[in-house]
This record gives sequence, structure tokens and C-alpha cells, in this order.
Amino acid sequence: MEFFDSHCHLDDEKFDEDRERLIEEIRKADITKFISAGYSIEGSKKGVELSNNYQYIYTTCGVSPNDIPQNEEKLWKDIDIIKELVKENIKNKKIVAIGEIGLDYYWEKDIEKRELQKQAFIKQIEIANEFDLPIVIHTREAVQDTIEILKKNIVNKKGVFHCCPLNRELVKEALKLGFYISLAGPVTFKNSKNANEIIEMIPEDKMLIETDSPYLAPEPLRGKRNDPRNVKYIAQKIANVKGKTIDEIARITYTNARKIFNI
Repeated sequence: MEFFDSHCHLDDEKFDEDRERLIEEIRKADITKFISAGYSIEGSKKGVELSNNYQYIYTTCGVSPNDIPQNEEKLWKDIDIIKELVKENIKNKKIVAIGEIGLDYYWEKDIEKRELQKQAFIKQIEIANEFDLPIVIHTREAVQDTIEILKKNIVNKKGVFHCCPLNRELVKEALKLGFYISLAGPVTFKNSKNANEIIEMIPEDKMLIETDSPYLAPEPLRGKRNDPRNVKYIAQKIANVKGKTIDEIARITYTNARKIFNI
């Protein structure tokens, strides 16, 4: 049995003291492939470094809505840096998507700054299309605008809604557009009232699993530092709801991850 954690953040400072040891432990725990996702210039560069150092680690490059500079000129410079980073490393085939990118209105209430998020999202979609890559989408409290942008700015290779909010309308529209849905720790939380319904909504050929570690540790580890080994808890939750074995969910999501990320 092999698992594919489609989204974690091994560059995070929470892993600074034991990163190399942990990476080996993850591999030994049957998590045989994982993506250390970029979300900033620094995180994207670290992801590229990790992916080049370990055969079974892949990465994404992008500037997330929570990491875009508030100065427009600086924003475009940062996005140019992402584009050059991808251009310089695309031949290695370890950069598998542009992301995480998208919209987050939970933290940002200023209308003008939300517009900057939209512009950054659209520009990075253009980069994905230029390099024939899918995108990894972060969206929070911005369902309508996220879907509207994706309808108006076609992503040639589609992509993934990472740590997808348990929102029926978002999942429905994302699937209509041909995107994959990645489920993380929140589907295991006892207060996730519609988790089972969302799991049922997602066709098996559009489902991925992830940890988003070091954040959002699943039950029964909630509140602790998360890491890719815990992706098994998400797989088990899905298996319980879908009436399948954890082995079947591991195989299905592994196959899907390899397909969407062209691995």
C-alpha cells in the first residue's frame, strides 16, 4: 500500500529541527510520493531545492493570496521571479503545478487589496498555461469570485482545489469545471457537519488526499504538528464514508495525483 500526500509544506520552519530525519521516516511509512507546495518566493525556492534533493518529493511554485506584497510593483516583481524559477527548473520535471494561488477573503477585508489578489491569481493562471502546468488553488470565503475567475480564465491543464473548503456549491462548480478536489484533516474533525456529504459528492476519479502539514492535523492528532504520515487518517475517513478499504482509497488517490500532476 502506497500513499501520495498531494500537498504539504516541508519548507515550514516547524520542520527546521528535524526535516531530513522526518523525510526519511515519511518514506518508510508508505508515503512514497509527496508534494511540498510553494506559497511564497522563499517557500517556492525551498520546494524546488527539496524536490531536487529527493527523488520522491515534488513541488509547486506560486504566491498565495496571503503572501502577495501589498505594493503592486513588488507584486509583479515577485510573480516574475516565480515565472523565472519555473523556467529555470521546468526541465527537471519536479515542478508539477503553479500554486498555491487563489483568493482568501478571511484575512483580507480591504476591497482594493482583494483586487490585487484577483490580479495575482489571473497572472499566475497565465504562467501555468505558458508552461503547460495545472494549478493548485487556495480559496477561503471567496467561492463566487474564485469560480468566476476560473470561468473567465480557462486553465488548460485544470488543477486542484487544495484543502477544499467543505462547501457544497464550491465542490459542485469545481467539478463542473473539471478540477480535482483534495481533502485534508478537516474532513475528520468532529465538528465538520457536512464532511460526509462532501466526500459522497466527489467522484473517485477526481479525489486527492493531503495533509497541508504542518497545519490541520487530523483527528485523533488535532492540535499537534502535522506531517505527511498522517494522510492515512484522511484516507481512512474517506474509506469509511465510501464503503471501501483504505487500500482502495490509497490506490485511487495515488493514481489521481500522478495523473493530474503528470508524474
